[in-house]
Amino acid sequence: MNKFMGFYELKSLNIPTVPWKLFSADTVLEPQLLWTVRVATEAGNDLHLPRAVGVEAEEACLKARMFAEEFRNKGIVIYYPYFIAEKSGVLDMNSERTVIEAVDKDLWNLVTYGRKDVTVIIPAGYMQSMDTDMMMHAGTGPYDSCGAQNGQALCFTGNEAFMAPEELRELLGYGSVIRGRFRDDINGGGSILAEWSYAYSTDISHQPVGDRYLVFYELRGISGR
Repeated sequence: MNKFMGFYELKSLNIPTVPWKLFSADTVLEPQLLWTVRVATEAGNDLHLPRAVGVEAEEACLKARMFAEEFRNKGIVIYYPYFIAEKSGVLDMNSERTVIEAVDKDLWNLVTYGRKDVTVIIPAGYMQSMDTDMMMHAGTGPYDSCGAQNGQALCFTGNEAFMAPEELRELLGYGSVIRGRFRDDINGGGSILAEWSYAYSTDISHQPVGDRYLVFYELRGISGR
């Protein structure tokens, strides 16, 4: 699943995702915000396709028109407000457990530089045996620092206070939605990875605008066969 298909899949799941739209000749962008425009293709590897990230509206429109001309019969051009992340991470789900890895600010710090503020492992049996709200309620629940891998506790490595209980609860709730959609893949031994951030839109001075929000922006499967 490439980024293009991942965007469509996330949108169809009705979980918070990048508010992307198709660029057209009639598109008008809000001049007080920064924007990202990128090329997407329906099939194949789309990791190195052209994009412009965090640019002002005029430049975003110029780049988008150039991309649309170059990829007229080979792809589409999408756009969405540029955001800055407060914290980011990966939700990794298979039949035995869910793993949440989180890092301060941009996901780039995790996937490129290998930095990590906390890893939380939630065994499948633990999730099935306890009510999620009780499990994640602040100050309660059998938290463990990974000394005992008995399937009965959340296992933390790193800064346990980095993720608030309500953030973990929210991520696991949407993780359940993703699990349901890809049940056959997971039961067949595969894993599903979802990348996420708690983020803010930004103005042209790179200052946060509006309320913080959760956004998923990458979804891909890893075959277990």
